[in-house]
Amino acid sequence: MRALMIQGTGSNVGKSLLVAGLCRVFARKGLKVRPFKPQNMSNNAAVTVDGGEIGRAQALQARAAGVAPSVHMNPVLLKPQSEIGSQVVVQGRVVGSAKAREYQSWKPRLMEAVLDSFSRLSEEADLVLVEGAGSASEVNLRAGDIANMGFARAANVPVVLVGDIDRGGVIASLVGTKAVLDEADAAMIKGFIVNRFRGDPALFDSGMRFVSERTGWPALGLVPHFSDAARLPAEDGLGLRREGRKGSIVIAVPVTPWISNFDDLDPLREEAGVKVMLVEPGQPLPAEAALVLLPGSKTTIDDLLFIRQQGWDIDLKAHMRRGGHVLGLCGGYQMLGMRIEDPLGIEGEAGRSIEGLGLLDVATTLTARKRLESVTGKTLADDTPLSGYEMHIGETSGPDASARPFSRLANGQCDGAVSADGRVAGTYLHGLFSNDGQRSRWLQMLGAETSDLAYEALVDDILDRFADHLERHLDCERLFALSAR
Repeated sequence: MRALMIQGTGSNVGKSLLVAGLCRVFARKGLKVRPFKPQNMSNNAAVTVDGGEIGRAQALQARAAGVAPSVHMNPVLLKPQSEIGSQVVVQGRVVGSAKAREYQSWKPRLMEAVLDSFSRLSEEADLVLVEGAGSASEVNLRAGDIANMGFARAANVPVVLVGDIDRGGVIASLVGTKAVLDEADAAMIKGFIVNRFRGDPALFDSGMRFVSERTGWPALGLVPHFSDAARLPAEDGLGLRREGRKGSIVIAVPVTPWISNFDDLDPLREEAGVKVMLVEPGQPLPAEAALVLLPGSKTTIDDLLFIRQQGWDIDLKAHMRRGGHVLGLCGGYQMLGMRIEDPLGIEGEAGRSIEGLGLLDVATTLTARKRLESVTGKTLADDTPLSGYEMHIGETSGPDASARPFSRLANGQCDGAVSADGRVAGTYLHGLFSNDGQRSRWLQMLGAETSDLAYEALVDDILDRFADHLERHLDCERLFALSAR
C-alpha cells in the first residue's frame, strides 16, 4: 500500500480539492484509492454508509475516488459549538465536547483512533491520499499533533507541501515552513506544489527555482487557477459566500454564526433563474425575496436567538404578509416551530427553552440520540421523488407534522411539516435540492424558469475536468513514485 499526504502552508490553500482531484486522477488509472484526513474541523458534514458522519470534503474525495464514504476517512471531526469549544466526533460518533485547551489532552488517545482508521483503509487500498489540516508550520501545536507532521511521522507517510500563490506571499510561506520545522519533520516533505496561479507560468519559473534552492525540495507543479473548482461542494465557510447566478427569483438565506451543511445551497446557485442572496448580520431580509430559506445549524437555540437579535423574525412576518414562502432545513425546521426545549443541555445549559418563530405548529425537544441516515422517499403534496440524508439531534412533532407531513420516506416514516396555506415547510432532509425533480418543483412554485440541469452529473463533470487539469500541470507519475513508504 502506498500513501501520500498533502499538507499546506496555511488554511484554504486548496488541499481538499487537490486531494479530490488526485483521487479522480489515480482512480481513473485503475487504482483502488481512498481519501483520509486524520482530523478535520467543519460544521459541513456528510453521512456515511456505515452510519456515521465525516467532513464534507472527505465525502467529495470519496466520490472522486469512486467509493462510498466511510467513517474511517475522517476519524476525528471537530464541529464548532462556540468560539472556543467543539463537539468531538470519533470514527463517526459523537464522544463529547471539549474546549480548545482541554482538547489538547485528548490527542494521545485520539491518535490511536486515527492510526486504527488509517490501517483499516490501508488494507483495502492501493493508494491512500491524506489531507493535512490548517498549516504544517503551526509549531505551537506540534506537541501531540495528530493532523499534520505528528500523523505523518507516526504513520511514516511522505508529504507534499502546497502553497497558494493567489493569496500572495507563497515564496515566503514555503521557505518559511522549512525554516520553522525541525529537521525530522522537514525531512518528511518530498516536494512542493504552487496552487492557483494566474497569468503566464514562465514568469514564475525563477520563483519555483528559488523555493527549491532554499528548501531542497523539488518542484512538483505549478497549478493554474481552475475556476470551476469553486462550484464543487465545500466544507469551509469561504465556500458559503461564493458567487452564484444572477437570476430574477431571489432566495434569501440569513447567515447565522453556527450555520451548517450549507452545501444545500449549491444546486440552487447553479440555476440560471435563481439568485441566492446571503443576508449578512445587520442587513434586513430583502423585500423582493420569493423564498426565505433557513439552513441547518450546529447550535439551533443560539442561532435562533441571533435571528431575533438581527430583527429577522420581524422581517419574516413581513415576508409572509407579502405572500412569500419559507423553507426550513433541519435546524431551520426546528426554528420555524412554536418552541425548542433542551432538557438535557445538548446545546448548552440544561433546561433551556426558547419560543420558536411560530410559522409551523410543531415543537422540538433536543435529545441525546443523533440521527445519521441516508434516506429516500417522496414529497406528499405531489409524489415527487427525493433523496438526501438526516443529521440531527431532536424530535419534532405537532399538528402541522401530523396533518401535513412534508414527505413520506421509504421506510414508511413521515418527515417534516407544511403549514395549512402551503407557504411554510420544514424538513430534516439535507441534500433536497440535489434532486433535479425536487429542485424543479420548488422553482416552478416560486415562478422561476426550470432548466435541464442535472446537478449530480455536473459535479462529476467538474471532477473529471479538474483531474484533467491536474494531469496537465502536475507530475503525477512522480507523485505516485513519492507515495512509496
